[in-house]
Amino acid sequence: MTIRTTEGRGKLYDNVLETVGDTPCIRINRIAPSHVTVYVKAEAFNPAASVKDRLALNIIEAAERDGRLQPGQTVVEATSGNTGIGLAMVCAAKGYPLVVTMADSFSVERRRLMRFLGAKVVLTPRAEKGLGMYNKARELAEANGWFLARQFESSDNADIHEHTTAREILADFAEKRLDYWVTGYGTGGTVTGVARVLRKERPDTKIILTEPANAAIVSSGQEQERDEQGSPAISHPAFEPHPIQGWTPDFIPLVLQESLDKDFYDELLPVAGADGMAWSRRLAAEEGIFTGVSGGSTFAIAMQVAESAPEGSVLLVMLPDTGERYLSTPLFEDIPEEMTDEEIALSQSTPGYQLP
Repeated sequence: MTIRTTEGRGKLYDNVLETVGDTPCIRINRIAPSHVTVYVKAEAFNPAASVKDRLALNIIEAAERDGRLQPGQTVVEATSGNTGIGLAMVCAAKGYPLVVTMADSFSVERRRLMRFLGAKVVLTPRAEKGLGMYNKARELAEANGWFLARQFESSDNADIHEHTTAREILADFAEKRLDYWVTGYGTGGTVTGVARVLRKERPDTKIILTEPANAAIVSSGQEQERDEQGSPAISHPAFEPHPIQGWTPDFIPLVLQESLDKDFYDELLPVAGADGMAWSRRLAAEEGIFTGVSGGSTFAIAMQVAESAPEGSVLLVMLPDTGERYLSTPLFEDIPEEMTDEEIALSQSTPGYQLP
């Protein structure tokens, strides 16, 4: 066996933003059923470690192009974390102040990462859910003349997935089978943008959408009440708090509505947060692939689909982010900080360098 070598990318980058996208599709080798082939698209390879780097970059650059965002203007947005981290990276690279509003129920490391990247984080009461942080961002934008990113309504969100994520998938699976594409939704940008392309260019690929079992607002069949701008007017009545951070706010985003109206998915399956955590842990421990609860939940549904998929089927699963966003959440509650009994026994099996 020869030693692994690398040759570099053959180019130099002018800034960190040029490294957004072109994330790898990685085969699952140990935990997928043997009669199918499963790949994951690992969005943690983006520079700020999530799929939301894509929309953050496009929302800012599109607003720069058409004059909605002026040099030095403050950007403000409501986020559960990943969009805020992506925006903090983009704004740091471009020189815009950023204010993020976020419910205080989301993981502490997310707010610390945003502050580390130079953003201000304004916390809102968890009892007000996602709509509370959303309305706080609108309130701050209107009061101060700030640029509101509007990830939940902006066409710039789905557009970037149509022009990057979908094109990467087509290129990586050119002249190869792709029977299922599996994704969850937060804003709806990923599913809407990618589905626009797959429906036209890979119509035989089945699109599987998933949402939390205890916050199944799309499968409830109840429409979202909106104001004249398409923004949510009320919290969706079918919403309940769920542990899959980054997924399914307490309203149906306008960006997702396009997928619902145009039948951009073939099946909608619920997933329990506990199942998502279990598969996230298995991906890490058995495949060396580190993803959060949202990635684990998407993968859980992919494994459910795979069990009944025809022999030889190929599945691609979206993994939105890295597991490091979840260190203070229940995903890691069974991971000890101190040595376990087994580790102490290993330490004591040789005489030196033992903790007192």
